[in-house]
Amino acid sequence: MALRLHNTLTRRVEPFAPLDPVNGPTMYLCGPTVYNYVHIGNARGPVVFDVLAALLRRRFGQLRYARNITDVDDKINAAAREAGVPISAITERFTQVYLDEMAALGVQPQPLQPKATEHIAQIIAMIERLIERGHAYAAEGHVLFSVGSYKDYGKLSRQSPEDMLAGARVDVAPYKQDAGDFVLWKPSTDDLPGWDSPWGRGRPGWHIECSAMAEAHLGETIDIHAGGIDLQFPHHENEVAQSECAHGGKPFARFWLHNGMLVFGGSKMSKSLGNVERIHTLLERYPGRSEALRYALLSAHYRQPLDWTPALVEQSIRTLDRLYGTLRDLGDVDATAVIPQSVEEMLDDDLNTPQALAELARLAGDARKAEGADARRDAKAALLGAGLALGLLQREPSEWIAGETSDDDDARIQGLIDARIAAKAAKDFARADAIRKQLADDGILLEDTPQGVRWKRA
Repeated sequence: MALRLHNTLTRRVEPFAPLDPVNGPTMYLCGPTVYNYVHIGNARGPVVFDVLAALLRRRFGQLRYARNITDVDDKINAAAREAGVPISAITERFTQVYLDEMAALGVQPQPLQPKATEHIAQIIAMIERLIERGHAYAAEGHVLFSVGSYKDYGKLSRQSPEDMLAGARVDVAPYKQDAGDFVLWKPSTDDLPGWDSPWGRGRPGWHIECSAMAEAHLGETIDIHAGGIDLQFPHHENEVAQSECAHGGKPFARFWLHNGMLVFGGSKMSKSLGNVERIHTLLERYPGRSEALRYALLSAHYRQPLDWTPALVEQSIRTLDRLYGTLRDLGDVDATAVIPQSVEEMLDDDLNTPQALAELARLAGDARKAEGADARRDAKAALLGAGLALGLLQREPSEWIAGETSDDDDARIQGLIDARIAAKAAKDFARADAIRKQLADDGILLEDTPQGVRWKRA
């Protein structure tokens, strides 16, 4: 079956083939703004599209894949001012933190990792083209994109002009020709980062950065642009407008792929709402269990919301316990990973990772029942291959199992207790009782007190 992907631009699942079959497909993923620790919702796109990147390389032999870093932004400026440090101290620190956290989640490093500050010349050149072609104008040290100059504005999000204006939360400014016009370049005071430009010392707006970086590394028309659904408007809509106007009307991205948001406590996970689970906190809470976070992020279809709970992480840990236990029992079998056709077909179907995970479990069941040297070898090869396609089961089973039984297990126990508390609050008493029994089986005794839950090892 050919690879099929849901295209936000057309609202349909369509067969995918690269524009350039010789050099292979191109893909761009909007990366982080590096001013603080990111939350687990920010990892869903990198993890999901990491699976897609591997699939594209298998299908077409190669892939040019750019994941950017936004290292000039007003949030970065504010963080540096609050900490009393140079802006570079913030961006360098949190860029490395982000890369380390993505590595912990099994996201493969990519050679194309453009930073906005390294593409100022390309950004200025694109803005100049937009001005020359009548799609942008300079005013009071700013340069703004003229939304009215692009007749297809709104074709990605399919919103009315009124809804787009409300959704963009636009700044009312006297230098704007139209309220919906957005900033491409803005002036910088001496205490802010800035670069010389034809419009004075300043810095780029957020939207233009991605358009310029995509053009610089992937060309004027890219095959796939990916990101969270929260970026569809205004960020991606503005990318389409400025890129297509700068490129003489050529399509900017042939396929737009958007992952759904993580839901935590009934609301979208968001720093502004304060209902976030930061990745570095989760890695501390579940030492040696980062693979379970990846498993959990793949457990729902990428286009759907994902309800993030401690119970989801614990369930993922228990599932990986069984899978690694199966590989441990096949330790005497020498096998090389072979990705099963069934798994490939599920991923070809708009990256259906939930079904692929179910197939992974089925293959593990077959492996546990396999008899005879050939059958056990083939079963192990298929199990390893299914894991490889999803970025799972790539550790030695002994490493995973040792991590589970290490002395530093307090965080795992507290995670289970938190999951039990959440289950009781949701009146899911069967789940709460099951967690208590699981802890008891592990030799952990709970005591419910007016001050909270206390625990001790039996």
